[in-house]
Amino acid sequence: MNILITNDDGINAEGILALAKAMKEIANVYVVAPDSQRSATGHAITVHNPIMLKDAFIDDDIKAYAISGTPADCVKVGIEALFSKVDFDLVLSGINNGPNLGTDVIYSGTVSAAIEGLVQNKPAIAVSYDEFNVSRETYEEASKYVVNIVKNLKDKLDMLDDCILNVNIPNTEIKGFKITTLGDRKYENVLEERVSPYGYRYFWIGGQVKELDQDESSDITAVENGYISLTPVNIDMTNVKKIESLNNIKFL
Repeated sequence: MNILITNDDGINAEGILALAKAMKEIANVYVVAPDSQRSATGHAITVHNPIMLKDAFIDDDIKAYAISGTPADCVKVGIEALFSKVDFDLVLSGINNGPNLGTDVIYSGTVSAAIEGLVQNKPAIAVSYDEFNVSRETYEEASKYVVNIVKNLKDKLDMLDDCILNVNIPNTEIKGFKITTLGDRKYENVLEERVSPYGYRYFWIGGQVKELDQDESSDITAVENGYISLTPVNIDMTNVKKIESLNNIKFL
């Protein structure tokens, strides 16, 4: 089994280091990751600047590169150029530093890297951990669950021919796994205006997660209750329910 691993936290992030080493036990692992932090870049790709490349070391028997591009670039460059002779069975993105739940998947570089895997006609899984700045040991424990997921899906990866699998691991005692839907994620106090020492106005994007009622089937509910959420995520954004209504409108 050949697996391409990437992330959006950068080549030196503890999550990708733990994940790559864990997956090496069951597959041939190849890594292409950003050379620095690229969180919340969505599905951006680099088209107006060169993508710089350098060798990276993660572990023996793992060929790894760091590039100056985005997470989506990593998958594109990995599959189409750096490892073009490798027939990848799976693209694995993570383990992300922090959750990617609900509508946050729209912004996530981690999820977008997996989506680029789907664009490249490869089964893909995005993995995130529901806490920030945890130890490598914590990521090593989380990686064991990812290995378990991949082992169980190994002969069924064709079910990911039209979607990716978005996985979130809770920062608590694991009760099990739940197949989930995307919940509703919103923030308050998102934009904070400040003034630089030179008198220029600027904004800092952040904010706190709002407490919202969630469906029992949502990924947010599952993770809050101690379950690893597995959410199949589509990229077809067509609202088929509106097509008939729009066809009934005479635009000319």
